[in-house]
Amino acid sequence: MTKRLPRFGCLVLVLICMAAMISGCGESASKDIKIGMIYELTGNTATYGTSAASGAKLAFKQINANGGVLGKQIQVITADNKGEPSESANAMTKVITQDRVIAVTGFTVSSCGIAGSTVSEDNKIPFVAAATVNPKVTVDEKTGKVKNYTFRACFIDSFQGTVGANFALNNFKAKKAAIIIDNSSDYSKGLARVFKDAFTQGNGQIVAEEAYLQKDQDFKSVLTKIKAQNPDLLYIPGYYEDVGKIVKQARELGISIPVLGGDAWDSPRLVEIGGASALNNTYFTNFYSVEDKNPASNAFVEAFKQEYGQMPDSMAAMGYDAVYLLIDGIRRANSTEAAKISEALAATKSFKSVSGDMDLSATHDAIRGVVIIEMKDGKQVYKETIRP
Repeated sequence: MTKRLPRFGCLVLVLICMAAMISGCGESASKDIKIGMIYELTGNTATYGTSAASGAKLAFKQINANGGVLGKQIQVITADNKGEPSESANAMTKVITQDRVIAVTGFTVSSCGIAGSTVSEDNKIPFVAAATVNPKVTVDEKTGKVKNYTFRACFIDSFQGTVGANFALNNFKAKKAAIIIDNSSDYSKGLARVFKDAFTQGNGQIVAEEAYLQKDQDFKSVLTKIKAQNPDLLYIPGYYEDVGKIVKQARELGISIPVLGGDAWDSPRLVEIGGASALNNTYFTNFYSVEDKNPASNAFVEAFKQEYGQMPDSMAAMGYDAVYLLIDGIRRANSTEAAKISEALAATKSFKSVSGDMDLSATHDAIRGVVIIEMKDGKQVYKETIRP
């Protein structure tokens, strides 16, 4: 028995050391702040999500390299919403209930952002959306009340659609416009509604209003109806995959009028699908352009080029802004408590976004400029920035 005691003592010592190591690991992990990052990494809108995620990752990397936030490093918990509302709710539920994040950023598709915000609100977790423009993301459709924990780094449809309508009226002197709406998209329907209201208020006339569903391939029937109405301009508030096909088929039918759209046009695949020549004389409203110079944008562009070896697009800029907006709120709250972070975010003024200083409105939406982009020989050409 006495011979076994030393071995037993060693075993106890080993167990004590192991416990101490495990405890130490727990203390180390507790020094991190967990933040969820949910984007459309697969699916039909993956080009948006992957680009925005690249901007977000760069922001998180910079913040951690500069000491993190509240003296702690940020541990990013990434999830894929697959561009689907149901998957968005699932992803938000996972990062909140299983990964125990203190806040979430992400989302570039409005329907996904609406689904995600429902979960974040139920769990009282701050959520900063990157590029979801439908008003229902931050305002409850049923009650009309502003959601307490949901914010966004982008402008909303009411501003973007109005800018588009005014651009059509003033730049092209358009009197008659036609609209093609994606009836399966909250984004498309919302933006079309705002454009229509603003255009008619400016004494313009909507002479045709046609609809389609995502994944439709042949648009010549609705385009033929539109051509018969002889509009001065065609407005397509759709996603790049559909827009590319619609514009290509419109040009094949001899429709040469200006075509105008929204931020969802912004993808390198637009030119691949529609063709550079067909996309001449087309324009869209957007969040950001690298040609819209300011110190914050210049620093972002240089850092992005160094990190990824290419120029950033607008979705990368919005992912980047959304992270910094959230972290700015956490810093000003000086806390990881959800209520305090949300209170600080709601009070955001003069935040240094990549498109200049911006505030958050009473409905938690960004008050920032809208960029006008022209497509010319397959390239995006910066026209101007319309500020609030």
